Amino acid sequence: MAGLAESGSNPDVELLYDINGLAKDAPHWFDRVMEYVGEYGVLLGLVLAVLWCWWTVRRRGAEDAASSVAALVWAPLAAGIAVLVNVPIRGFVERPRPFNDHQGLEVLVSGKTDYSFVSDHATIAMALGVALFVANRKFGLVGIGLALLEGFCRVYMGVHYPTDVVGGFALGTAVALLLSPLAMALLTPLMSAIERSPRAGRLIRARGTAGEDGGRAVLRGSRKDGSGAEERDLAA
Repeated sequence: MAGLAESGSNPDVELLYDINGLAKDAPHWFDRVMEYVGEYGVLLGLVLAVLWCWWTVRRRGAEDAASSVAALVWAPLAAGIAVLVNVPIRGFVERPRPFNDHQGLEVLVSGKTDYSFVSDHATIAMALGVALFVANRKFGLVGIGLALLEGFCRVYMGVHYPTDVVGGFALGTAVALLLSPLAMALLTPLMSAIERSPRAGRLIRARGTAGEDGGRAVLRGSRKDGSGAEERDLAA
């Protein structure tokens, strides 16, 4: 399986050259921006999105704040588990980085000596994005958009095939969704216990906030319908 996508007529390779070819025509400063965004920027943006969503939930102080925070705690845990799952996958497939098998690529990041499939960056980004979407649609759509940008950057930088990125998206999504019910069953009681603590409870609900009407949704939406009832995002 190490010879996966070695043929130059393979659509995967053709798309690699098409996307990476943009780096050859772009100004040097733009390539440096894409390098930073693809290596660090998108992942940092996803972490900030999770923290911003947590701050919003905490300040609102709804009765389901514990389950809401539990869903947000699951986001980084899902990303970590997805990366661990990827370790045996990469060892089994043993796909070399594209610049090892194909000439003429504009490689923006040096020192990549590990295997290419599946992309860790794409896996982490999509796991965070999908888990955030489970918690809150508005923030989740931003997260998924950032994950898609991450995938494009990895191919643009010449360090991954497009199918490496697609595989990472699939792996991150699967872990975030399939393990979410178990994670919520374990994390929600823990967050509820923290909420009852006089000091640590402020991590779940800000001081002075009053609980709204109860419910079992992971997070409430930010809009209200015509009757004034607040729209829920996704059911737990």
